[in-house]
Amino acid sequence: MIETEKTDFDMDAEESLPHWQRISPIAILYFIASFIKGLLSNIVVFLPALYFGSDFIMENPTLWLPVIVALVVFLMLGTFLSFYFFQYRLKDDHIEIRSGVISKKHINLPFARIQNVKLEQPLYYRWFNYTCLQLDTAGSAKQEAKIVALKTDFAEQLKAKILAQHLAQTSGSTENSDSNETVDQLLDNQNRPTEEIINTRSITDLIIHGLTNNRIWIFLGGLAPFFDDFSNYIVVFFQNMGIDIQQLLTIADMPIWQITLYALTLTFIFLFIISLFSIAGSILTFYQYTLSKLEDRYIRRSGLFTKHEVTMRLSRLQMVIRQQDWLDVLLKRINLKFEQINVSVNQSQMNAQNDKIIVPSIKPDECDKLVNDVYPENQMMTITYQKISKRFLLKNLGFILTPLFSVLALLFIIANQAVLITAVLALYLFLSMLIFMRWYRWGYASDENYTYIRKGYLGVDYYCFPTYKTQQVQYKQSWFLKRHQLCSINFVLAAGMQSLPYINENIGISLANETLFQAQSTKKSWM
Repeated sequence: MIETEKTDFDMDAEESLPHWQRISPIAILYFIASFIKGLLSNIVVFLPALYFGSDFIMENPTLWLPVIVALVVFLMLGTFLSFYFFQYRLKDDHIEIRSGVISKKHINLPFARIQNVKLEQPLYYRWFNYTCLQLDTAGSAKQEAKIVALKTDFAEQLKAKILAQHLAQTSGSTENSDSNETVDQLLDNQNRPTEEIINTRSITDLIIHGLTNNRIWIFLGGLAPFFDDFSNYIVVFFQNMGIDIQQLLTIADMPIWQITLYALTLTFIFLFIISLFSIAGSILTFYQYTLSKLEDRYIRRSGLFTKHEVTMRLSRLQMVIRQQDWLDVLLKRINLKFEQINVSVNQSQMNAQNDKIIVPSIKPDECDKLVNDVYPENQMMTITYQKISKRFLLKNLGFILTPLFSVLALLFIIANQAVLITAVLALYLFLSMLIFMRWYRWGYASDENYTYIRKGYLGVDYYCFPTYKTQQVQYKQSWFLKRHQLCSINFVLAAGMQSLPYINENIGISLANETLFQAQSTKKSWM
C-alpha cells in the first residue's frame, strides 16, 4: 500500500508511518537540478568536442534541434520516473527508502545507527517550505540515505526523533521502556535543551574569506579551450570603442617603465577579476553563517541559494585544524576546521573531504574560544614545537632541486639563452625559499592528552587531535633515514592521515609507543 505524503504529520501523535509514502511532486525539481548539476560537473570532458564542433553546430542548427528535443524529453521522463519510484516509510525505529528506475535500491537504516542528520534546502524548495533530509552512519563509504522532499516541519521532527533515539541508546538505556521514555522526554518541547549560537559570520568576514582563499583556478582551467575566442572578442570590443588593444600591447618600441606599468596594470586587473569570483563563491557558500551548540552537538547552517545544515556530535570530532595562508597572516584571520569521521579513509582516499564544519575567517580570540570549547586542555598555541631534521633540506635542496636546475642552467648557457637562464635562476630561488619555509614551519609536540603538528609554507597550519583517537601508527625508515638515525611517522585517524618526516628515530619510537598505548588503554570511544 502506498500513501501520499503526510504534510501535517505529528511525531508525538504517531509513532511510525508503516505504509510506503510518496514524496511531494516538487521533488521533480530536485531530480532535474541533480541531472543538470551532474552534467555541469563533467562539462570539462565535453568542452573540447564543443569547441571544435562549434562551427559545425552554428552552420547546421537544424541537425541539432531533434537531438536537443530528445534530450529534453529524456530528462523529463527520467526525472518523473525517479520521482514516481521514490518511496519511504518509518517502521519500528527504522527508516526504509526505495529508489531507482533501472537499478533498484532499497535502504533499511535503524535510527540507532545514524550518526549524522543534515538538512539541505535548495532555493526552489524554500518558497514551498520543503527540504532534503540526509542521513549517514560511521560505517558507510558514502551517504547512507536521503529523502529528497519533505515538509520542513516534518523533517525537523524526524531529525529530533532520530537524534533522541541515538542519544538514548548511547546513554545506556537498554530496556525498551526506558529507551522510549528517554526519547519522549527528549522530544518534549518543555524539556528540550536550548540551542546556543556560538559564532556568526558577517558579509565583511565572507569578503575577507573570499580574498584570502582563492579557488578560481579550477574555473579558469575549464575555460582554457576558449581563451583564444575570448581574447578576440575583447580586442573587437575595445576596437568598437576606438581603443586598439594590439597597438597598446606592442612592446617593441616602448620604454621599460611603460612596459612595467602595462604589466602591473594587467596583473591587477586579472587579480581583481579573480578576487570577485572568489568573493562570490564565499558568499554563496557561507551566507547567513551560524555555528550553534546543542548539548554535545555542533550545528553549522549556511548558504545563499541552497541552505545547508551539518550536525556534528562532539564524540565524532577527530581533529581541529587552524589554517592561515599568507594573506590570512597579514589580515590576522584564521580558518578553523572541525574534522569529523571521514569514512572514505577506509578506502584509502585520504584527501576526500567529508562533512567538515568550517568557520571561515575568524579572529584569533574567536578561534581560541572555539578550540578551547571542544578541547579544553589543549596547548596548541602555547606548547613548544620541535623542528624536523635539517636533513630534509639536504635531500630536497642538495640532492634533488640543485642538481636538476644545474643541468638546466648548463644547457641554457651552452645555447646562449640569457633570458631562460634568468628565468631558471629566479624559479630556483623561489622553490628553494618554499622548501626552506616548509622545513622551518614543520614542527611537532605532544602532551598527556593531545598530539600537535605544525606545517605550512608562507602561511602556517596547526593540527590538534586527541592522541587516543589515533587508529594506526606507521613507522617508516628508508636507507637514507636509517643511516642518519631518522624516521618518518604517520598518524592514521578516522579523519585522515598526518605525517611527521625526518624526526629522530628514538623520538619516533617513543611517539609511536605512547600513541599506541593511549589508543589501547583508554576507555574512551573514538566515535
